[in-house]
Amino acid sequence: MNWTWFHKLGSPKWFYSISGKLLPWLSIAAVVLIGLGLVWGLAFAPPDYQQGNSFRIIYIHVPTAMLAQSCYVMLAVCGIVGLVWKMKLADVALQCAAPIGAWMTAVSLVTGAIWGKPTWGSWWVWDARLTSMLILLFLYFGLIALGNAISNRDSAAKACAVLAIVGVINIPIIKYSVEWWNTLHQGATFTLTEKPAMPVEMWAPLLLMVLGFYCFFGAVLLMRMRLEVLKREARASWVKAEVQSSLGARG
Repeated sequence: MNWTWFHKLGSPKWFYSISGKLLPWLSIAAVVLIGLGLVWGLAFAPPDYQQGNSFRIIYIHVPTAMLAQSCYVMLAVCGIVGLVWKMKLADVALQCAAPIGAWMTAVSLVTGAIWGKPTWGSWWVWDARLTSMLILLFLYFGLIALGNAISNRDSAAKACAVLAIVGVINIPIIKYSVEWWNTLHQGATFTLTEKPAMPVEMWAPLLLMVLGFYCFFGAVLLMRMRLEVLKREARASWVKAEVQSSLGARG
């Protein structure tokens, strides 16, 4: 098997080049998908027969919750790649993705509270799903703080990689918490393996929102990584050439 593509991922120059081509497409896809999903879900989807219009918060809550968990799994994978194959871009991805994941987790918790007030009669309950999501937010904060606290870049990368790998055990706890414990939180609203319980008029805009949020995550992550790569490789000849080319195009 040819692993050339995998080793190319460790090249900052190759990453900067390929990410520059992907970024516009991801950005356009994010704007189109989220725009269509929001308009469809908020204006045209029928109200739920039990929750009425309050259910529409799922078009923000569900995508952010899914993305928060997926992002942390990605951090754990980056941690393994960084420790095993010593790829510095893995650490770049980990450091740049952690704040995005923290924001997605925070938005998920806030929208969940907004949804929970009319549904459960309370903004917050120490439910297994909610508590494990709160732990996920603390794990993100821990990664961000740890990366900033250690001045040596290699030591910080190793420490963050270990924390990301250890913390990933919380992801299956979040996913299966509604099955393992007696919780107020309902089961999965949207999965790719089972037929949705909602009518197509409700889940189709949710699908658009989920895809749009993942494209948004990809676009923001690439932008953050590109800036970090330029910062770390500032003395490299290809970075100087890129900067001169950019300045020449503007001037």
